[in-house]
Amino acid sequence: MISAKPCRERDLVLAMIVERLLDPCSKLATTRAWHSTTLAEELGVTEATEDELYEAMDWLLERQPRIEKKLAERHLGEGSLVLYDVSSSYYEGHSCPLAQYGHDRDGQKGLPIIVYGLMTDREGRPLAVDVYRGNTGDPTTVGDQVNKLRAQFHLSRVVLVGDRGMLTQPQIEKLKAHPQMGWITALTNGAIRALRAEGSLQLSLLDEKNLVEIQSPEYLGERLMVCYNPLLAEERKRKREELLTATEKALTRIEKEVERRKKKRLTATEIALKVGKVLGHDKMGKHFAYQIEDSKLSWSRRVETIEPEAKLDGIYVIRTSETAEQLSAADTVRGYKSLAQVERAFRSLKSLDLLIRPIRHRTEERVPAHIFLCMLAYYVEWHLRRVWAPLLFEDEELPQQRQRRDPVLPPSSSESAKAKKLTHQTTDGLPVQSFATLLSNLASRARVTYSLNTDKSGPTFQQLPPPTPLQAKAYELLNLLPVDGN
Repeated sequence: MISAKPCRERDLVLAMIVERLLDPCSKLATTRAWHSTTLAEELGVTEATEDELYEAMDWLLERQPRIEKKLAERHLGEGSLVLYDVSSSYYEGHSCPLAQYGHDRDGQKGLPIIVYGLMTDREGRPLAVDVYRGNTGDPTTVGDQVNKLRAQFHLSRVVLVGDRGMLTQPQIEKLKAHPQMGWITALTNGAIRALRAEGSLQLSLLDEKNLVEIQSPEYLGERLMVCYNPLLAEERKRKREELLTATEKALTRIEKEVERRKKKRLTATEIALKVGKVLGHDKMGKHFAYQIEDSKLSWSRRVETIEPEAKLDGIYVIRTSETAEQLSAADTVRGYKSLAQVERAFRSLKSLDLLIRPIRHRTEERVPAHIFLCMLAYYVEWHLRRVWAPLLFEDEELPQQRQRRDPVLPPSSSESAKAKKLTHQTTDGLPVQSFATLLSNLASRARVTYSLNTDKSGPTFQQLPPPTPLQAKAYELLNLLPVDGN
C-alpha cells in the first residue's frame, strides 16, 4: 500500500514504521538505534542518514492520499459505518505555523498544540488522518471528512459516527445536504432536558426496558434511542455529590475568610471573584444560590436544579438519520459506542506504544508526515493485537461480542479473558503478555555471526537460537495476517 514498486523511500518508510512500533524515538536516534540491532540490515537501510529519513517523510506525505484511498478500498464499502474523532498533542517549539494555542487535551499548560482528526472503520482500524492548526474547533473538521469520503474515496453512502461535540446541529445540517450520507451522534444534556420538558421523553418508558425509541417534533425525520444504564446513574449521582460537597467546603472557607477579615474587610467585588472561581472550577454554579455584599457572603444549594438533573442520571439519547430498516435501535447504539475504538487508537498513539508526542518537527509539512507515519504504525499494531490476542491480556471474543451484547449495559469480559487474568496463563500454558512485553520477548533472539579467530577475513556463518515456545506461538499466529474485521 505504501508503494507498489520497490524503491529506497519505501524501504526507509517501512523501517521507520517498524522502529516506531519497537522503540519510538527521533529520526536521529532512529539511525543510531539501527546500528545496534539487525533491523537496518534486514530492511536494507544500514547506511541511512537522518536527512534521508526526512526526505522519505516528504515522499510519504505526497503519497498520503493514495495510501488512504487504498486503505478505504480495502476496509470500507457502500453503507459502511465510519468512526471519526479529534484529538491534539502539544508542540515543543515555535517555528511550525500549525502549532497554535487551543483546547489542550494533554494537560501541558503553556504549550501550543497540533490538532488531528482520525477516521477509522467500525472496528477501529485507522484509515485516514488530517492535521489542523491548534486553534481549530473540532466540529469544523467534519466537512473535510465528508469531502474525503465522497471525492477521494468515491463513497456516496456511508454512516458517519461522531460524538455530540463533533456532530453539532450546524454540522448535521450540512450533512443533510447529502441525503445518502447518514450519521449517528448523541444529544447534549440540555437537549435531553428539553425533550423531557416538551413531553417526548417519559421516564416511565424506562421502567421495564433500558432502551426505547421515541419521536420528537424537534427532530423530524430522525430517530431517537433513549438508553438507561443503572451503573452510570449511580456513578453520576456519586460524582455530583462529591462535586457539591467539594464546592460547599470551598465556599465555607471563603465565608470564614470574610468573617475573619475585620481590619481590611473584603469588598463585594473581591468576594464575587473568589466565589466565581470556586463555582466555575467544577461547573457547579447552577446548583448554588448566593448573596454577596461588602463583608458578607451567604449561600445554599438549589434543590430546584439538583433534583431534575438527578432524575436524568444514567439516561442518554442516541440520535440518527438512519431508518429502522437500515439500522436497528440496538445496532445504532452499538455503532455510537464503537467510538471507543477511536479513543483507544488515540491512547495508543499518544501514550501507550507509539508516542506521537512530543512533536518537534519544524515545518508545516513534516508534522503531518510524522502523524501519518504514526497512524500507519498503529494500523500495523491494530492487526498485531488481533492476531496475538491469545497471548495478550486481550479479550479474544470481544470483536464478536460487540455485535451481539446488550447495547446499553456495560460490557463484561468473556470466560476466557477472565481465566487469563486470573491465572496469567494462556490455554496453552504460556505466560500471558502485554503488547510491549511480547515485543521485548521476541527481541531477545540474537543472530550470532561466527568467524575464525585465526582468520578474521575468512568465511563466516550465522546462527539463530531456536525460538522459545512463546516466540514460536507468536510466529505461528502471525501467519493469520491480514486480519478480517468482520
